[in-house]
Amino acid sequence: MSKFGELIDVNVPVLFDFYADGDELSTTMHPVMRDVAAALGDKAKVIKIDIDKNQELAEALRVKGLPTLIIYKDGEMKWRQSGEQDADTLIDIIQEYV
Repeated sequence: MSKFGELIDVNVPVLFDFYADGDELSTTMHPVMRDVAAALGDKAKVIKIDIDKNQELAEALRVKGLPTLIIYKDGEMKWRQSGEQDADTLIDIIQEYV
């Protein structure tokens, strides 16, 4: 969990995609997240977190539905939503925090 603190305590927005390999909606988000990362370049970070390998973190953040998308900036949660999003919508949301 201390590593998570290092990931979120930065002055650029960080978009986390909490997913599970066996979850169909999660896997359909993979190309969307690649597109978002490519479009934003170094203005933001996109990090995928497998909840099966990071159960303690998923529980601490109360991740229930998949995929769960969370944006942090400067150590604070700025936005959160469960379910699919398209790349353009995510890019627009992240741009608010750049």
